[in-house]
Amino acid sequence: MFRGTFTALVTPFRNGDVDLAAFEKSIEAQIVAGISGVVAVGTTGESPTLTHEEKEKVIQCTMKITNGHCKVLAGTGTNSTRDAIEATKFAEKAGVDGALLVAPYYNKPSQEGLFRHFKAIAEATSLPIMLYNIPGRCSVDIGPDTVVRLAESCGNIVSIKEASGSVERVGELRRRLPREFSIMSGDDSLTLPLMAVGAVGIVSVASNLFPAEVCALVRACESGDYKSAESLHRKMFPLFKDLFIEPNPVPVKTALGWRGAISAEVRLPLCEMTDANQARLRKTLEAFEKAK
Repeated sequence: MFRGTFTALVTPFRNGDVDLAAFEKSIEAQIVAGISGVVAVGTTGESPTLTHEEKEKVIQCTMKITNGHCKVLAGTGTNSTRDAIEATKFAEKAGVDGALLVAPYYNKPSQEGLFRHFKAIAEATSLPIMLYNIPGRCSVDIGPDTVVRLAESCGNIVSIKEASGSVERVGELRRRLPREFSIMSGDDSLTLPLMAVGAVGIVSVASNLFPAEVCALVRACESGDYKSAESLHRKMFPLFKDLFIEPNPVPVKTALGWRGAISAEVRLPLCEMTDANQARLRKTLEAFEKAK
């Protein structure tokens, strides 16, 4: 079962190309911080603008650097079932621990279409699968009935990254799904409340910057120390919010660029932050560092 803190890795670019050297260093820093796992080529990794060849290189690089030190999920979902199956098969051959499958976007399938889509992928691989529900980006919601149906029908669909923003929904899913089916928060700012009602971790953007601190928050929730968890949540909450004042991963890449860890470069149609939002993010980061 997937649980704990998984970092949705950014994909560094330099002069238009994937910067694998910087990517390797970023993974090494995650391992040192004690991360549970990483996600390669997810939304935060700018999967929509990576070529198939780049995605494969990033996954292979992730496997080489992690080398068993943490779990690896590969983002292999797309709005074409056939393409998702092909990508998932590649990831399985590369040796990943599981596939993260986002709901098909733009074509807006029905709940029956969603069920058939995920079932077809599950039947084409032996990899454990984490569903990814993010209706704000996909304009379609994987309904609770569909999640339950998939969990009952497909033995390797074992987890969901829930980014609907609904605590009530996570409570319902936890009540209806088997205990071994893990629910992961898909929003840093909701990690605490979602874990309080049954989630078992986070697929995090903020942990690109502060992996040890996000891990500490999750561990406090896991141990039932909600007083410490609340204190950590309050310290990090402004950061969680301001990492999304512009489309992800623009703010987190900007902050990593200020550190000198990577170039802040993103690919069109994403672009650099406005000056006003950069000033706001700098102020939030400085306040967080002082409070540590």
